[in-house]
Amino acid sequence: MTDCVSLPSTFYARPTLDVLEDLIGKVLVHELRGRRTAGIIVEAEAYIGESDPACHAAPGPTKRNAPLYGPPGHAYVYLNYGIHYLVNAVTENAGSPAAILIRALKPVEGIDLMRRRRTRRNGAPAAEDLCRGPGNLTVALGISLRQNTADLVTSNLRIEDQGVKPAGLTWSPRIGIRVGTDRQWRCHWTSSDCVSG
Repeated sequence: MTDCVSLPSTFYARPTLDVLEDLIGKVLVHELRGRRTAGIIVEAEAYIGESDPACHAAPGPTKRNAPLYGPPGHAYVYLNYGIHYLVNAVTENAGSPAAILIRALKPVEGIDLMRRRRTRRNGAPAAEDLCRGPGNLTVALGISLRQNTADLVTSNLRIEDQGVKPAGLTWSPRIGIRVGTDRQWRCHWTSSDCVSG
């Protein structure tokens, strides 16, 4: 296992777009029942505040979106359209709702376990497809609502700095949404073949 350091809570307590840029190349890790899976973050999107129509905070505080208003450096996991769990990293200061949706990973640890979790009738996806897309990566890493509000610094679900640096970054409009598509708040590793969009 690579020597690594969990990102501190101060990493997340900054403007969301700055965190987004720095998050590409970091490693999302999940340890479940003694088994570790991990992938390099190659694609993510920002959702910022009540004025962002695509952010879950747009209607104001609710029971569901409460983690967005909480302390930075925690997970916000929700069920999307009753089908897929999606994992976000909460950013900025408590009371300022914002988060980064992790959209795609390059698998680096526990790849065989990821394949078993993602296997369907037509077989397991290729390695570059295992964590392509925000719903696929949560299946591959075994992330569910049980990880909602998890501390990304100290819990079994965390983001680590393993010294990986992207060769280049590309910014574009967010995808998979119907509103707020004009904002260039999606960032991905330019040359990665694991990017979802």
